[in-house]
Amino acid sequence: MAASEEDGGGSGSPEEKENGKKRSLGALATAWLAFYNIAMTAGWLVLAIAMARFYMQKGTHKGLYRSIQKTLKFFQTFALLEVVHCAVVRTSVLVTGVQVSSRIFMVWFITHSIKQIQNEESVILFLVVWTVTEITRYSFYTFSLLNHLPYFIKWARYNFFIILYPVGVAGELLTIYAALPYVKKTGMFSLRLPNKYNVSFDYYYFLIIIMLSYIPLFPQLYLHMLRQRRKVLHGEVIIEKDD
Repeated sequence: MAASEEDGGGSGSPEEKENGKKRSLGALATAWLAFYNIAMTAGWLVLAIAMARFYMQKGTHKGLYRSIQKTLKFFQTFALLEVVHCAVVRTSVLVTGVQVSSRIFMVWFITHSIKQIQNEESVILFLVVWTVTEITRYSFYTFSLLNHLPYFIKWARYNFFIILYPVGVAGELLTIYAALPYVKKTGMFSLRLPNKYNVSFDYYYFLIIIMLSYIPLFPQLYLHMLRQRRKVLHGEVIIEKDD
């Protein structure tokens, strides 16, 4: 789900675990990952400043999304590289792919495609959450790669999500819900029978299924992140039980 803040292919650290042993990243890989994470941190900082400036000048959230959408689309789509990074930092391609694609889905197939919902308060809600989350996450990765991680960044990485994750999920769900009437009315992205392909697809019901998928996924991911928090901040040894 899009608001998730799990460790993914965003960066890694100079040393990655492989078969229980430390594996040092090469100089080229470390340099590229450092550049990538610095660029992404800067990009989301630009978004944060743009949003704050817009609200201070206009005094309203209406029109905010339109003013920052190009920057948002660029940096969120650029995050597709994190799937490629999985080959370097040895993280799950599936988990990273789901996280990145869910964000891109929200950006391109919801807020970009359904312009009538761009002024919804829920859009601003998940945008603020994404921005704070990504600035924190990419800063964490950057300083980790440079072997100089301030405790505050580490603390923020494993504490902010406690509030931000459920708030972000709420924003995403409310945004998709707001989109449903427009999707149903226009039939966008839907394929009706009869047609030459002899298949049908209803984007309206697809979005409902997406919303329902949050029910089993959210608790699992949230509890996983809480376990990661205990492990990193408190040094607890987490033993995963086999099903």
